Amino acid sequence: MTDSHVERLTRDLRAAAATLSDEEARFLVDAYYIIQEDRKRSGNQVKAMGAEPHSLLQWFHDQNAILEDQLKGALDKYSEAKPIGQWMRRQYGIGPVIAAGLIAHININKAPTTGHIWRFAGLDPTSIWEKGKKRPWNAELKTLCWKIGQSFMKFSGRDECFYGKLYVKRKQYEVDRNDSGGNAARAAELLPKFNKSTEAYGHLKDGKLPPAQIDARARRWAVKLFLSHMHDKWWELDKGEKPPKPYIMSHWPDTKGGSHAHMIEAPE
Repeated sequence: MTDSHVERLTRDLRAAAATLSDEEARFLVDAYYIIQEDRKRSGNQVKAMGAEPHSLLQWFHDQNAILEDQLKGALDKYSEAKPIGQWMRRQYGIGPVIAAGLIAHININKAPTTGHIWRFAGLDPTSIWEKGKKRPWNAELKTLCWKIGQSFMKFSGRDECFYGKLYVKRKQYEVDRNDSGGNAARAAELLPKFNKSTEAYGHLKDGKLPPAQIDARARRWAVKLFLSHMHDKWWELDKGEKPPKPYIMSHWPDTKGGSHAHMIEAPE
């Protein structure tokens, strides 16, 4: 791969990325994911061409790969410069781009509790987007949280992935609850919304949620736990004191489904 047609970030520019404003960092995070998707699409096209893809198509793919790498390097400096960014990046599955996105989108001064972050990220089930009204959550942050869930799922088999292992435990709890009829009411509510020819309809008819929804529930749970730990660490780093703890976070649900809830401490 050649980078003769794309100017690489100089060492000074890369170092200067640490001083990006949050607005500038948000722009670069969005640009990173757009370019990443373009690189993937062009890569698939190159592979589809066989042994000798058109040189222009290969060039386009290479330029996207270079730009993606450069943006990642800049966001690496931005997230590493923040104490909370350093904590995030110690958590297996959270890389420099995701950490940068979280820092850029969340204002800890406007989030005295974890619930504020959940609502802003679209993870509060009680938050409804009413027709004709402004969306009550941040779409980019919600997408970022989905990517975090995918990352925890992807790395769940690795011992070093703290939240990935918890995702596995939570998924087993969700599976057991589903099999025992714990979602029967929700299944009945959803049944009319699905086509009878779909696989999902069969599960719902049996009083169970489809496997994809069960997995999504486990991923969301792991993401919300990560965000709660992140909030606590961030607040303490920024304010020098422990954050206010709502009742629900003081009594986190047991991953095994038992009646005795317990606190899951954040990793260092």
